[in-house]
Amino acid sequence: MKIMEKRIRCPQEDSRRVGHNMNSFLAENESMEAIPKKQSYFVIIMQRVFKNPVATTGLIVFVIMVLLAVLAPLIAPYDYVEMNPLNRFSSPSWKHLCGTDDFGRDIFSRLLYGARYSLSLGVAAQILQLTLGVFLGCIAGYYGGRTEQIIMRACDIMQAIPNLLLAIIISTALGIGFINTVIALGVGHVASSCRLIRAQFLPLRELEYVEAERSINCSASRLIFRHLLPNAVSPLIVQTTMGIGGAITSAAALSFLGLGVQPPTPEWGAMLTAATPYIRYYPYMIYFPGICIAIVVMALNLFGDGLRDALDPKLKQ
Repeated sequence: MKIMEKRIRCPQEDSRRVGHNMNSFLAENESMEAIPKKQSYFVIIMQRVFKNPVATTGLIVFVIMVLLAVLAPLIAPYDYVEMNPLNRFSSPSWKHLCGTDDFGRDIFSRLLYGARYSLSLGVAAQILQLTLGVFLGCIAGYYGGRTEQIIMRACDIMQAIPNLLLAIIISTALGIGFINTVIALGVGHVASSCRLIRAQFLPLRELEYVEAERSINCSASRLIFRHLLPNAVSPLIVQTTMGIGGAITSAAALSFLGLGVQPPTPEWGAMLTAATPYIRYYPYMIYFPGICIAIVVMALNLFGDGLRDALDPKLKQ
């Protein structure tokens, strides 16, 4: 009888053991789900940026300016080319928030559309600069030797000429226009990006993982753009962010000198050029384009400064 009782109890005990094991397994899974997932490097950097109120303010202001430029057709109360000779030189009022110019055009509407040209000039110039500068810097930093010497001496010649003066020379040779202004601004700043990437590549190309990649016959292009460049791009991001503001200022300077985008295109620098003869009697025509340029450049510099602090290796935990 005792043996029969044991045989009857065994299935119950087995079911209890299975239930206990299942409960422990579910408890382990719940504890595993409670472990936070590893965050990406981009998320960590953005969290650091948003902890900086100054950088966050700069980013918000720049995003607002971009949205105003994109939504200009919906926000602008008038057509930016619409002329009304009866409203020439109207002072700022509720009807015309920023007044009117010498042709009776609404300055506020022209500022909104001008943001498209000014921001596009800055971004396009930086894209051209990055494309050429990163390519040359990668070649100089990876191969070294005679190739590096030729590229660096060319950069020395370019950097011996002030950036704005070099942009003026290129713009004079190519002529006025949006595309020519982008080329003048982009080519004039290639040397700085090239030097920065080359300086980042010099210590990276001697590391162990690079030697390991070479030992398995990894191609030079894969090694440069897949392994070396991602580790050297952090300071370039900061330089690009702050360089957009500098490009916008340089574009305004070229337009003011009559070498960039010219009236009637509502670019902020061109608006300053058109308002110069009336600065004594109608100063508001100068104030508003100048304020817009100052706001965008300041916002980008504040964001770039905060981004530099976020990418600082000393602050990594």
